[in-house]
Amino acid sequence: MKPAVFKKTAQVTVMMLIISIMLPVLAFAASGFKDVKYENGTVTGTVYSDVYSVNSQVYMYSPSGTQLNVTDVTYSVYDGVYNYKFTASGLGTYDYINLYGPVGSSVYGEAITDSVYKAVYRTSTPPTGGGGIIGGGGGGGGGWMSGSETIIVYADGSVNADRLKDSFEKYDTVTLSLNGDFVLIPAKALVNFVSNPDKMLKITNSTGTYNLPLNVLKLDDLAAKLNVTVDELIIKASISKADDATTNAVNAAANAIGGTLVSSIVDFSITGLGKEDNKVAVDFGSNYISRVLPMVKAVNPGQTTAVLYDPATSKFSFVPALFSEKEALIKRNGSSIYAVIETSKTFGDINGHWAQNYITLLANKLVVDGVTDTTFEPERSITRAEFAALVVRSLGLSTSSTGTTFSDVASDAWYAGVVDAASKAKLIDGYEDGTFKPNATINREELAAMVVRALNYAGAKPAVTSEEQAQLLGKFKDASSIVWANEEVATAIKAGIIDGMTDDMLGARSTATRAQSATMLKRLLTTAKFIN
Repeated sequence: MKPAVFKKTAQVTVMMLIISIMLPVLAFAASGFKDVKYENGTVTGTVYSDVYSVNSQVYMYSPSGTQLNVTDVTYSVYDGVYNYKFTASGLGTYDYINLYGPVGSSVYGEAITDSVYKAVYRTSTPPTGGGGIIGGGGGGGGGWMSGSETIIVYADGSVNADRLKDSFEKYDTVTLSLNGDFVLIPAKALVNFVSNPDKMLKITNSTGTYNLPLNVLKLDDLAAKLNVTVDELIIKASISKADDATTNAVNAAANAIGGTLVSSIVDFSITGLGKEDNKVAVDFGSNYISRVLPMVKAVNPGQTTAVLYDPATSKFSFVPALFSEKEALIKRNGSSIYAVIETSKTFGDINGHWAQNYITLLANKLVVDGVTDTTFEPERSITRAEFAALVVRSLGLSTSSTGTTFSDVASDAWYAGVVDAASKAKLIDGYEDGTFKPNATINREELAAMVVRALNYAGAKPAVTSEEQAQLLGKFKDASSIVWANEEVATAIKAGIIDGMTDDMLGARSTATRAQSATMLKRLLTTAKFIN
């Protein structure tokens, strides 16, 4: 943006020239705005400086940075500073506009370098909040507002800490609109707001958007890991398109599974920066951070999935996502390379099966696999390790290469990583002897318990009172066959995750099938709002 400059006016009096000659010239002038009002497309107010200038103009910009007007100002009075009044009409209707000034030449030819910024809010309507990726900004007068404000971030990524802090004091949502691929956020600007669950930082460019609730940031822990104070801590958020090598690799991986890319390939990353180039990934725990990824076309959600690309394995994994028009809202608690692909997968042995639609949907989401490329075997039983892997995959969790949580889970077993991830996320328990029994078939009681724990991890577990539990289980004649998971089974029934085998038989101890597993996973993902 251009700074405001002062343009010559005819109203300056001889007396003011005499006074200005008598006053010292300041290399860095104190400047500002006061008594500013924006109403019905017209802005009025006063701009001042303690250096007298022969140039008088103020520049005005929309929330997105479009220049709206440049207006001459008129000298008004000297009351310790030089005051100039201004008026501009025909600005349109925005929740707020940005003013810049005063920058220009003083009467002595010295540059006035202390230019100032002010956002002036429309007084005719209250704050309306943001909209779309960028957000629209708040409204109303001074003080705290529930709307939003946009701050333009230039290619160097820098953000003024005082400006950001001031914005969060007034608004629940602040959008950082990037001209480049990254932003460097001073943690000290956020420290007063991280305990407020309503405060949201949106970080956006033409490639994508981060939606970052401030209460997920553990600034003290992050600073301690980097051996710096919170005042010294910088949070770097980047949204960048993949390089050519990664793009080629992702296209090859999509072709290998019969998929078609319908978005750019984007690396979303948030790290903490310390001294001497020290950095560490920001740990969001079980908090799912949403990202908006634009798509090249509108899609059928049933045949579309967001994926995480792993450069180490050159493979995709499912990522929770909702699709609307030409945008994917991706939800995950870690940084990575993401894309959206269309697939069209089915299996010959599920035609006409009661779970056909569930199985097809999750196959296209890359959540379930077939036994072969063409068969699913829906009525086959499923093991504890196999279902743990499906739940971990449904939640988009990262897996380690080894797992030693249980004595009977070998570090080189195919399921070692997923069992370890499931244990750390408190999705599974072992037996009293320290084993997991990964190859034992899983029953419906165990299935329900694992799915309810997954709902809890995703923050979508419904509460069930003891009275509700008795009512929900009481309609089934065989409810007494539940060994240990009464609360989990009741919760699963309330959430619509499981049904009875018949109207009055639950079948909690029955061996679960692959079709039943797919059905519960689909309901889990829908309840958690992880798929459309």
